[in-house]
Amino acid sequence: MLRLPAVAGHFYPARPEALTALVQECLHGEPAPAKVNARACLVPHAGLVYSGSVAGAVFSRLALPKKILLLGVRHYPQGAEQAILSEGAFRTPLGDVPIDTRLALELRKECPALREDAVAHKQEHSLEVELPFLQVLDPNVSFVPIAIGSLRFAELAETGQGIARVLGQRAEEILIVTSSDLNHYEDDATTRAKDQKAIDQLLHLDAEGLLRACREHHISMCGLGPAIVMLTALRNLGVKTAQLVRHSTSGDVNGDYSAVVGYAGLVFN
Repeated sequence: MLRLPAVAGHFYPARPEALTALVQECLHGEPAPAKVNARACLVPHAGLVYSGSVAGAVFSRLALPKKILLLGVRHYPQGAEQAILSEGAFRTPLGDVPIDTRLALELRKECPALREDAVAHKQEHSLEVELPFLQVLDPNVSFVPIAIGSLRFAELAETGQGIARVLGQRAEEILIVTSSDLNHYEDDATTRAKDQKAIDQLLHLDAEGLLRACREHHISMCGLGPAIVMLTALRNLGVKTAQLVRHSTSGDVNGDYSAVVGYAGLVFN
């Protein structure tokens, strides 16, 4: 299975040299920090001109392992609610990123809700826009793609627990990369206030608290499902520390603060 680019030329440049230059700019937007070995990170997935600096600030400080578990949101109704692909590759203008079949099969065995499904991934951008960062940092990286379209907590928690069992038994490092934007299309002040309520729960690794905050305060965090899966997995793996790397909104880029999207980058170790 070769999954072709869906948003090249829209969310990021279609020409390899232009894409590489933009990713490098996002990765080197500030002095190089000390590299950390993290269990997981949360990064945004808007067009790179909007959210790339936040994603780059996160990726630039990670000691990137060879294997990535990439959790994205299923923005469209088509396809399985928890969709995995177990073989093949995802193509970007920078080349093909292979799927780690062995890891994918282990995850399918431990996570009964995961379904092999290409439909959910065909047009989904939340995973695709993270791949150029991984390719620039390590052209030999491999990954497992999972797109989450459910918000049923018990099912998400079960998947998170299964992921923890698989990763906990593995000797090599595997980084969980969770792709999510925060609040959508309200004014900047409202979005920043709502974002902070979600960020507070992420920093406490509180999956139930994050779901509750998003529901009670009407926070339109599109990657809520993947974040719940990640936080549950991290809790089961014994992770207790989280750090906010950067928080911004689309208004910081285009100057329109009347209807913005929030972007946050966090590292969990």
